[in-house]
Amino acid sequence: MVAPVSLARRAERLVPAPPPRHDPHENISFDSGHAFPGILPDLSAVAQRALSSRATEMLQYGPRQGLGQMREWISDYLKNDHANVPPDEVLVVNGAKHGIELVCRLLLDEGDTVVLTAPTYYTALPILRSFGASFIEVGQDGEGISVDWIEDAVQWLERNGRPRPKLIYNIPDFHNPSGITMSRSRREALLGLAQRHGIYVVEDSPYRALRFEGESQPLLKALDTSGLVINVGTFSKILAPGLRIGWLACRPDLLIRMMQLKTDGGTSPLVQRLLVDYLTKDRLARHTELARTTYREHRDRMLLALAREMPDVATTVPQGGYYLWLKLPGNASGDELARRALEMGVTIYPGSKFYAAQSTGYPNSAKPELDRIRLTFSHAASPDIDEGVRRLAAAWASMRA
Repeated sequence: MVAPVSLARRAERLVPAPPPRHDPHENISFDSGHAFPGILPDLSAVAQRALSSRATEMLQYGPRQGLGQMREWISDYLKNDHANVPPDEVLVVNGAKHGIELVCRLLLDEGDTVVLTAPTYYTALPILRSFGASFIEVGQDGEGISVDWIEDAVQWLERNGRPRPKLIYNIPDFHNPSGITMSRSRREALLGLAQRHGIYVVEDSPYRALRFEGESQPLLKALDTSGLVINVGTFSKILAPGLRIGWLACRPDLLIRMMQLKTDGGTSPLVQRLLVDYLTKDRLARHTELARTTYREHRDRMLLALAREMPDVATTVPQGGYYLWLKLPGNASGDELARRALEMGVTIYPGSKFYAAQSTGYPNSAKPELDRIRLTFSHAASPDIDEGVRRLAAAWASMRA
């Protein structure tokens, strides 16, 4: 038999192993960042109105940039957050991950360097890998990504005759998975570095509206004076992930190119219309407050359960978002705990999922912390949080034994 034609390099790089199988009805989910089902909005009335009065518009191809009213709403939303982004500088996309992919299509060639935090959002990694990116992973402290570390990496590349990084990817608000929020001074320092070296900054901020306490810091897009920031936004975390509506906000010459790289025939005009109609009359403000209250209660419930059941495990206390980032004592394996937890009926993600692994040769690249796990507190109801942590503690006890 003749050997099959080889896969594309972008596919060869991806891990072919399927995810572990588990019964979602039997297992308690602390893994993926799903919304809490009890607060998903009822869109039936706006859907019925849209399909009865605007069916011709809704069931055709939509404008590639997005419905005008949708872009105007996003523009106003960003302006309320002190980022002056006119509607013509907004591109509607099919969720934040689609936005990240378009940025990669715009900027990355094989071998280009991307700067990431270590750890970082694990779903962004295969997207970046598929475009042949090489990674430099830098650490964080309590104020966010280390700008001095990035500067050192850029200088190392220059000394070795290597091109500077194409982009810096970061989640500045309630970072996934670490929960850290960048300080204003660190944001300003990051933008100063980007401007000195001409590096694009991708600001992925899906959790920004879900602040439980503490002072809000400005969007990177609001501080940007050089046009190097590409803001990635989404309705997934503040409203409903199944809508698959997000946006990119950037300068016009970049946006026009990404419109041409967008191959979907236009993001669903029906779903955009549902959102535009639903978002009137302060509904989003009320829903966001409900989400904040719910997720704050979930976070606090999980922290109490962990203190009771697993007191020897160090836990971050994020001021918002969806996640807790735990450090196991004694260099214990997060992968092993995730395996045992699945057997006990609770799904978690080990820390190893959140690291890119060095691929540029930069000697100071941050090393993976394999004694970490991430827990999601958004999805499970309060009784399930208690039971899930109890099962996790049993898995942990079996490891210690």
